[in-house]
Amino acid sequence: MGALRINLNPAVALCLALLLPAAGQAQDESRLDQMYEALRTAPADEAGRIGREIRLELSKSGSPAMNLLLKRGRDAIAGGDMGLAIEILSALTDHAPEFAEGWHARSVAFARAGMPGAAMGDLERALALDPRNFAAIYSLGALLEQIGQPALALDAYARVAEIHPHFDDTEANLARISADTQGSAL
Repeated sequence: MGALRINLNPAVALCLALLLPAAGQAQDESRLDQMYEALRTAPADEAGRIGREIRLELSKSGSPAMNLLLKRGRDAIAGGDMGLAIEILSALTDHAPEFAEGWHARSVAFARAGMPGAAMGDLERALALDPRNFAAIYSLGALLEQIGQPALALDAYARVAEIHPHFDDTEANLARISADTQGSAL
């Protein structure tokens, strides 16, 4: 009986280690669901705060080391060193391939480095992992505009407006592209 107990302790510990993060992740998802619902209906002043809270949650990988890589990659982007940003964020996506914000951040670095194809690939991956990431969808709209796809950009910005009606210049971009595409159709 004693040997059985000794052998079960590691098994129980393993089960707990596997189940507890899943329970925490489910709570995080439920909290995010509530935040997204509040964001969709919030007035502009409150929406900004809720949007920042959501982005903060999306920036948490669950690993301090991966969070540090994300921060360093973003710092490199802010400092204008896209080569370093791509290198750091590539390490992040290699080590945490299910972390959507890592892919989104690297797409920003690729876009700013003049590599729209690579940026588009990373945005595709980021949005496959997290289809509600309004900042990534906004980045997609901006990239689609950059490569001459205004109708698709319009769709992306419309999706952002559904999720976060007050995000950045979404409404202005929708109005501008709508006017441009209607003008070119005439």
